[in-house]
Amino acid sequence: MQIIKASFISIFFILVIFRANAQTYPRKEIDIKQFVEDLFAVQDQDSDTNYEDLYEALYQLYLEPLNLNKATREDLVQLFILKENQITNLLNHIKKNGKLLSLYELQSIDGFDLDTIYKILPFVTVETNENADNKPLLKRIFEEDNRYLLLRYQLQLQKEAGFTVPDSLSSRYLGSRPRLYTRFRTSHSKDFSLGFTMEKDEGEKLNWQPSKNYYGADFFSYHAFFENKGRFKQIVIGDYQVQVGQSILLAAGFNVGKGAETVQSIRRANTGIRPFTSLLEAGFLRGGAINYNLLKNKHGELDILAFGSLTKRDGNINTPDSTDNDDTGSELFVSSIQRTGFHRTQNELDNRATIREGTFGGNLSFKNTSQTLQIGTTFVYNHFSVPLQRTPTTYNQFEFSGKTNYNAGFNYSYVFQNFNFFGEWAISKSGGMGYNSGVIASLSPQISFAMQYRNFDKDFHSFYGSALNEGSRDINEQGMYWGIKVQPNRKISLAAYYDKFRFPWLRFQTDAPSEGYEYLFRLSYAFSKKISVFGQIREELKQQNSPNSTSPIDFITDRKRRNYVLNLDYKAEKFIGFRSRVQYSNLNFGGQFSQGYALMQDVDLNVGKWELKTRWALFDTDDFNNRQYAFEDDVLYSFSFPAYAGKGIRQYGVLEYKFSKKLTFWLRYARTRLLDVDNIGSGSTEIQGNVSSEIRVQARVKF
Repeated sequence: MQIIKASFISIFFILVIFRANAQTYPRKEIDIKQFVEDLFAVQDQDSDTNYEDLYEALYQLYLEPLNLNKATREDLVQLFILKENQITNLLNHIKKNGKLLSLYELQSIDGFDLDTIYKILPFVTVETNENADNKPLLKRIFEEDNRYLLLRYQLQLQKEAGFTVPDSLSSRYLGSRPRLYTRFRTSHSKDFSLGFTMEKDEGEKLNWQPSKNYYGADFFSYHAFFENKGRFKQIVIGDYQVQVGQSILLAAGFNVGKGAETVQSIRRANTGIRPFTSLLEAGFLRGGAINYNLLKNKHGELDILAFGSLTKRDGNINTPDSTDNDDTGSELFVSSIQRTGFHRTQNELDNRATIREGTFGGNLSFKNTSQTLQIGTTFVYNHFSVPLQRTPTTYNQFEFSGKTNYNAGFNYSYVFQNFNFFGEWAISKSGGMGYNSGVIASLSPQISFAMQYRNFDKDFHSFYGSALNEGSRDINEQGMYWGIKVQPNRKISLAAYYDKFRFPWLRFQTDAPSEGYEYLFRLSYAFSKKISVFGQIREELKQQNSPNSTSPIDFITDRKRRNYVLNLDYKAEKFIGFRSRVQYSNLNFGGQFSQGYALMQDVDLNVGKWELKTRWALFDTDDFNNRQYAFEDDVLYSFSFPAYAGKGIRQYGVLEYKFSKKLTFWLRYARTRLLDVDNIGSGSTEIQGNVSSEIRVQARVKF
């Protein structure tokens, strides 16, 4: 209780410092669910893409709209909406005619049809008043409208096994059942961002032990981020990410990957430094970074980005047998870095913050005046306090081993008329290389095209990269991607991609070099402003060890999965909307056939200060291989993309109520009932019975 009281006292002082100002909600809420589904391959999310971080970045674009009069080409690229010719025409229009006076002026720019304008309106603004920017920084922070405090309480209503096992067992959860979350942030686009985030997961303890990095909640994140301060383009202290080039060496969470947006999403924006505000407890840097303009003249700009990070990671430290040949110079080693972020049991606590990681590096980049050419070089150095030494197997013998790693790389982006050529090449300490190269083209106002080739050696090691790939990491993969998008008119849109890939070395559960392909085809049709429909098919073939092999040798065989989606949106009136969806998948693997489906009906209501979003879903899958993924509405800044598996029914409802311009309240209830089962889950997360349900309560206070 003392910790909770101290936390609320701290929050109270923050509220006093940041005096309250009235805020008018500037724009109507966007349909974030529809926007996300237009980007993701919504029926299958098996990759390690950071969807929570991506969702938050997309929503942050809405909360902090991009000022088109200050936007760079990289800023416009990360909207995932504008084609190459549209970006070029917009920048040329502003350069030739001066700053935009109104968003209505977009209609006069070549290539900006009404459909494009409607799509970008939630994410952009036009500001011509420079007086606000001339105010002192401290005053701008105090007077910023976008200041808020978020409080969230989440509870699984059924007790998991981790809370019921005897106290003497190592699988016993040591903390309380609720999941608690607090966030404070004040920010303004292209100016500053200050904030902190605290979270306690289900089963974790509230504790105060600074010597063990415990400050109340188990996870604490913070940042102070500033942009455009003289020659300093970006400055950050605290938690952050860096994204340069095509994300082979450094990637932030703002990467979509292969999905329903088949063209724009394969290119990475060179965003530089970005504050980290996600709940994920791994994959970020902690320390400081700067992006400084060294030179600016009529030819262009030369910038240097430098960063340093010292943080602790989770891992189980082991002592090798005396018979082992340990050339690391230390008896202690860790087989892997744990990224779950859970510290519920004594074993998980023992592994908490046991490894010190130091990461340092920088990027030197040049961009010409017209923003059509950008080249850069990157260096990254990693050091761990104890060596990483994986449990030896045949397939992982080329994985990283040791205490130190370093990477060097080169990246480029060149725009010629309606073509954007881009790529990155990198090498790691091992001598392994990784590179990709691609092009995005606007072949006509109706047709966009993309192509990219990638090649990552089996011994290429990059800890903070996340380039376009089929595997979960940039290692042991070659591939060629083709994407196309055709929109002959405002009603019809066709999107498709084909990705051919191979893995030159062995992989987990694949005891031979293997190959495969993946394609997606989506056809959308808008009957009117109120009614739209899309159909989608996605097929993926990979090779894997045969499940029926009786031989001591595992022979690989094809594993083919096909997904289908049919989705209908009907906005009947301003206050009510409907969404109906059917998803089906089947799997052929080793001569065995399995299938699964899900039927979903959403009903959304919006009346005055009240907004209610609901779903009723029926699903039936033969096995977990045919699980059906579906994006779900949630409270603000919470991301739900669960898998429907087994046979059952799922319902949820999200109620939002705006008490005033300063206070908003959310309540979410979700319930899953499985048929023909006596329990749900396994191990410490097992629930007795066939029902699993949870509630989330959240409040946001604006200042």
